[in-house]
Amino acid sequence: MALYLITGVAGFIGSSLARGLLQRGEQVRGVDNFSTGKRENLNQILGQIDFRETDILDLDAMKLACTGVDYVLHQAAIPSVPKSVLDPIGSNRANVDGSVNALVAARDAKVKRVVYAASSSAYGDTPTLPKHERMSPDPISPYAVAKLASEYYLTSFYRCYGIETVSLRYFNIFGPRQDPSSPYSGVLAKFITMMLRGEQPTIFGDGEQSRDFTYIDNAVQANLLACKAPAAQVAGKVFNVATGRRATLNETFKLLQPLTSYSGAPAYAEERGGDIKHSLADISQAEQHLGYKPTVNFEEGLRQTVEWYRSSRV
Repeated sequence: MALYLITGVAGFIGSSLARGLLQRGEQVRGVDNFSTGKRENLNQILGQIDFRETDILDLDAMKLACTGVDYVLHQAAIPSVPKSVLDPIGSNRANVDGSVNALVAARDAKVKRVVYAASSSAYGDTPTLPKHERMSPDPISPYAVAKLASEYYLTSFYRCYGIETVSLRYFNIFGPRQDPSSPYSGVLAKFITMMLRGEQPTIFGDGEQSRDFTYIDNAVQANLLACKAPAAQVAGKVFNVATGRRATLNETFKLLQPLTSYSGAPAYAEERGGDIKHSLADISQAEQHLGYKPTVNFEEGLRQTVEWYRSSRV
């Protein structure tokens, strides 16, 4: 039984990782300052984990949190492109300085491996599809720059200090517990909850922008695989975590209509600054080196997510 530290454990992805680890009989420690995470995400599992309310910018607290830990799953971030455009200093502090703190604490505690929640936004809006890890990054938003900078820090810590690190570039993760009321939430959480309430959702742009929407169970699987994959194949490297398939927002809206019983049309508004047009991943490297294979496809993920929101009355 290993001990895993999850930063941002009260977030959508962090709390899902905690549940996945507990189901496998692992020990979980988590830190969160609730700036974007929600206490409700931990209510059912709080008694099963070692939870510490702290900020990753508190280095001393992070050093204590890393003591005795085998693996760090670093999810804590301010995950918002619009927020980073409005407040680049705050985005950098949370998303870069926080990552360096986590790495220093993990290094000093001699943690076996750090797995980082990187972002597909690092690729920017280059027309080449699918996006693969050998492409030159071209980040647009301050958020994307910060996430990419942390990737470089992880690789640097592996090269300079020998601590094993793996960066997972998430592509539009969605699923239960994603907060639809948060300005940081993905488009699907907002669409689903609004459509279930009979409210008209808004698409920014013409709706033909596409995303490689990835159900949360696939992201959990990738993190756990990244912890145990052979160091010679993965340490210091970056891997896409996605499905290798994309859907436009217009197509997604049509798929959600029968699932939510919403019969109206979407509203359209002006494109948002910093957003990219198309996103599609080449997942061959993750398949080859991590043993990753998506277990839940887009349609099934949508169905499960709608059912969760319906039963939760969010």
